[in-house]
Amino acid sequence: MGLKRLDNSLTKELQTLANEGRAKNPERIITGYIPATGSLGPRYTLKGENREFLRMNTNSYLNLANHPEIIAAADAATHACGVGPGAVRFIDGTYTYHVELEERIARFTEKPAAKIFNSAYTANCGLALAIGNTTTHWIGDQLNHNSIIRAMRIAGVPRENKGIYPHNDMKGLEKCLHEIRDGITRVVVIFDGIFSMRGDYAPIDEIIAITRQHEKNFSDGIITVVDDSHGIGAYGDSGRGTPEFSGASPDIIIGTFGKAFGVNGGFIAASPTVIEAVRQKSDTYIYTNPLSVADCSAATASINICDSDEGLTLLNNLKERTAQFRNGLAGLGLESIPGPHPVVPLMVRDTEKTQALVKRLFDSGILVVGLTFPVVPKGDESIRFQINSGHTEADINYALQILATA
Repeated sequence: MGLKRLDNSLTKELQTLANEGRAKNPERIITGYIPATGSLGPRYTLKGENREFLRMNTNSYLNLANHPEIIAAADAATHACGVGPGAVRFIDGTYTYHVELEERIARFTEKPAAKIFNSAYTANCGLALAIGNTTTHWIGDQLNHNSIIRAMRIAGVPRENKGIYPHNDMKGLEKCLHEIRDGITRVVVIFDGIFSMRGDYAPIDEIIAITRQHEKNFSDGIITVVDDSHGIGAYGDSGRGTPEFSGASPDIIIGTFGKAFGVNGGFIAASPTVIEAVRQKSDTYIYTNPLSVADCSAATASINICDSDEGLTLLNNLKERTAQFRNGLAGLGLESIPGPHPVVPLMVRDTEKTQALVKRLFDSGILVVGLTFPVVPKGDESIRFQINSGHTEADINYALQILATA
């Protein structure tokens, strides 16, 4: 009775994942945060380990999660309104903190309106539900994030209404536009701003230039959408992400507060009409409780810091440490994918060597992510290093020293 037969079946499925090398490792449990001391940046402690660790696998690019002003903002909002909203947005679950965050992220992204979600994942799904219909054709980069792929499936986009172009291949994008079937009234071209496993970026200026040449062919035009979760706050001269870096802004920007901003949640920034359509039609917005007021107040405080002299200082240190690490890899004769983003892949190109190097780094007190076959194709095995502004010159030198001896 109960789950016995299901458990037996799932056990076989889980074993298959393990046999194929696709099973996730047991989750490490962080037990503490140790602030920066002397020449060293922050360290973390793990359950079952008697040493401190340097994290080079965190998305918190500006190292803001422990900023005292952000913690104080979350604390004050919690004391004012409680720990949970108590309802969805439509049933009096909207607080001033939600509205203030939406207004603040709209200004930061330089869009007229925005709507916040529990994550960028649910934001992508919500956008697809809001702007898609039976005569919408979707085109995406081959390496788009899982949330974009899932969004199209959740929205029920049929195969004939989808096109995929090779990664950052603008001729491939052109080909997809030429292959759109008759009867399509609306085209959505959607792509990551920063491709999180590679650290390279979408050429938004080229994408917009190409789509403008074709938009007259569709009554509702061509809508360009970027998921800039790994770019917003951490990229560009003022941290406004891949649109700023590439010198062109798409029609819609999706992003997260959970990476550079160091908090939680996601957002869509667009025109007021698109945002109202999202509010009325997006299941992932309508049928779930919103972010807590603590998350909202903390995210607003984080954006304010990013949009200040302190934020520019953090961003500049991030750029300097990223350049230091990239130059250090080159000096060691190690291969990476070029680019200024703090996601820095070390191309190892062998599964066993990648696993051995990840273990060597762990034993030396450094946390990284290894990507091996069959998660990536044979020959593309790599280690993803992520630099953040909490890293110091000494931290980067230590990581390079371990790589040199390995």
